[in-house]
Amino acid sequence: MRKRRILKRLLIVFGAGILLAIGLFAVAWAMTPIPDSTQKDATAQGSVIYYRDGKSVLAKKGIDRRNVPLDKVPQHVRDAVIAAENRSFYQDGGVSVKGTARAVWSTISGQQLQGGSTITQQLVRNYYSGLSQERSITRKFKEIMISIKVDQSKSKDWVLEQYLNTIYFGRGANGAQAAAQAYFGKDVGKLSVAEGAYLAAVIQQPSRFADPKGADLDAAEARWQAVIDAMRQTGKLTAEQAAAQTFPALKAPKKPFELKGQAQYMLDQVTAELNRRGYTDEDINGGGLRIVTTFDKKLMLAAENAVKTVLPDSTPKKVRTGLAAVDPATGEVVAFYGGRPDRSEYYDNAFSAKVMAGSTFKPYTLAAALNNGFDLSTRVNGNSPMRVASASKPIPNDSDRSYGEINLISATQNSVNTAFVDLGQKVGLDKVAATAVAAGIPEAQLKQHESAATFPLGVASLSAVQNASGFSSFANKGVHMEAHVVKSVTAPGSKKNVIKGASTQVVSEQAAADTTYAMQQVVKYGTGAAARLYDRPVAGKTGTTDNSQAVWFNGFTPQLAVAVDMFREDNKPVEIPGYGVQFGGQLPAQIWRAFMTEAMAGKPVMEFPEPSDYGYGSDDWGRTDQRQDMPQEPQHTQAPDPWSSPTPEVTEQPSTEQPTTQGPDTQQDPPRQNDTGGPPTGEPDAPTTGPDENNTGRWSDTGRSPVG
Repeated sequence: MRKRRILKRLLIVFGAGILLAIGLFAVAWAMTPIPDSTQKDATAQGSVIYYRDGKSVLAKKGIDRRNVPLDKVPQHVRDAVIAAENRSFYQDGGVSVKGTARAVWSTISGQQLQGGSTITQQLVRNYYSGLSQERSITRKFKEIMISIKVDQSKSKDWVLEQYLNTIYFGRGANGAQAAAQAYFGKDVGKLSVAEGAYLAAVIQQPSRFADPKGADLDAAEARWQAVIDAMRQTGKLTAEQAAAQTFPALKAPKKPFELKGQAQYMLDQVTAELNRRGYTDEDINGGGLRIVTTFDKKLMLAAENAVKTVLPDSTPKKVRTGLAAVDPATGEVVAFYGGRPDRSEYYDNAFSAKVMAGSTFKPYTLAAALNNGFDLSTRVNGNSPMRVASASKPIPNDSDRSYGEINLISATQNSVNTAFVDLGQKVGLDKVAATAVAAGIPEAQLKQHESAATFPLGVASLSAVQNASGFSSFANKGVHMEAHVVKSVTAPGSKKNVIKGASTQVVSEQAAADTTYAMQQVVKYGTGAAARLYDRPVAGKTGTTDNSQAVWFNGFTPQLAVAVDMFREDNKPVEIPGYGVQFGGQLPAQIWRAFMTEAMAGKPVMEFPEPSDYGYGSDDWGRTDQRQDMPQEPQHTQAPDPWSSPTPEVTEQPSTEQPTTQGPDTQQDPPRQNDTGGPPTGEPDAPTTGPDENNTGRWSDTGRSPVG
């Protein structure tokens, strides 16, 4: 009797335990829904950034993954993965009782966690949010609950597709498509049986089998053979097919993608523009975007080569050089040189660094006048010094030289300071500022200077990209196309988003043509002679600020606008040992010519439009007679070839006759600072100290180092 009572009680306890277990399971089932979000890294697809050809990779951002639909994965690849990881995949309920029991016991006993998870369980663990990789009974139980629910609510093919796009295969490759490229250099759809079996083998030990050698290679081959045997055992391969398989040749692993040279600067600008256009960092790093930039790979190299080949080895490290090339028709920045990354950690010389524009700003004043009723024959006061009511001090020309009443062509060719101050007063400084803003110069960079009489002389700070973009308006018939560095963006499953810059009419087509004509004389007969291209016309302007703290050449052909600037981070004069203090018409112009010679090679020769008049009746300070052909190549006593080698300490004072030299007779005048590439000397309204208030952390108007 006693034994029966004990047995009865045990049965009651056992039954109660079963009921309790069922109750707890029911509660757990109800309280463990399928997560409504996925792990960030489980679905993220890295973006690839290309040069403008859409083929050459510039950079990669984020996780290496390319999702593909299941029907793009060959059946034999799917069979290999199932044979290796979960032979009962299409028959089980999402979990393996035997495998789960083994894993739970290993966890309870403290032994190393054993395998045994199904494909569904692996997916749940790696795909859904809220599940960690910790080894605990709670996590394992939660995984089982969700796996069963997923199996009941999702098709097996859906589970397998997500698994093949999620699982890590080593070599930094996530998903079968990325793995196929990493190991065999081909799309997953082109994998052979042997190659597919290797990818299946890798899943177990991705780090060990990523690049196996020695004992690891023996282990990899053994694992691969086990997968082939499993495929035979499951009937996916015949005995003959299995016997015919040979271990596949693995592609040498690629080194981690490194950004070299100008690539980091390119990536920074692309990322910044994408952010401005509404793409978040999460989109860029995990959205699988295909981003084509405007950068031409060959021209990027040409820009770097132009700077490095023209600048002598004696160039001080603190001298910085920027170059920017813009397509006038589209606004695309096709090339730039931002300096050496090891010397410019926080900014580049083409986009970020902003220095006083000097006389390269005068064409904006000229264009404003020509668009507001003035013409090339308009005469302005070129005498020195000039007194203006709004200026606290008289404004002089270089060496206080007077030119008398001169037309706008002579004023531009000779870069006469007082003539442009006079022109600015006549046309209105507000119109000058409006023209520059329409040409792409940010208003914030001009606002603090636009009331100063010296505003037309270039006291505002610009970047090389901004100045090249501004001049591109003249090359594009007076229309400015917004400068940009992204050509197109394509998201997975979406149409290509082609980026087109905003279009702005800066000045009339005729005003642009007349401005361009005056600037052609600068290159033909004036301070920009070192920039001449003998196979095609060039228009441009030199610029040199006070004490040569920044020197420029900014010019264009009908197809390409390019700006080159040189400056120092410590605000001292740009001086090169053996070559003297620099002016815009010297090294900057020679760098410009070196780059454009390569950039224009093979391009059709295009002519600029005709001006409305040629400034007939011009004064003695500039020859503008169209009967004169392009002059012969200038001669220098110190350097036989000024186009390809720097000319030490040659001044840029323009000749009053059709020149046979780049500068004046050396017996006439000492080196000058007007636009002899020339700085606006005696600028009482221009700031001489302090940071640029509108560009905090970059460059001040005088080229000073960034503050903060």
